Amino acid sequence: MLFTGNANPRLASDVAKCLSIPLGRANVGRFSDGEATIEILEHVRGRDVFVLQSTSCPANDHLMEVMLMVDALRRASASRITAAIPYFGYARQDRRVRSARVPISA
Repeated sequence: MLFTGNANPRLASDVAKCLSIPLGRANVGRFSDGEATIEILEHVRGRDVFVLQSTSCPANDHLMEVMLMVDALRRASASRITAAIPYFGYARQDRRVRSARVPISA
């Protein structure tokens, strides 16, 4: 079963169709303060599930959706969870380029 967040639902739908697997139903929304909220609407106990979500702009929001979705699937007792992330934000800065005062975010 394949799940997705708000980053690119059309891509996930196309991938699910090509693989002849169902696109899992989930409510992916926002609280009034902007925080992400996830609710899995499928029975996933004992199943292998995939989360397809890029962390494109806004990277922080989409990355948090992935993390919350994986947590929700784990709490719903999915057997195995695989995150497929076509574009992974924060992977560009893999070494210090200027000084010791910059982070390595990759």
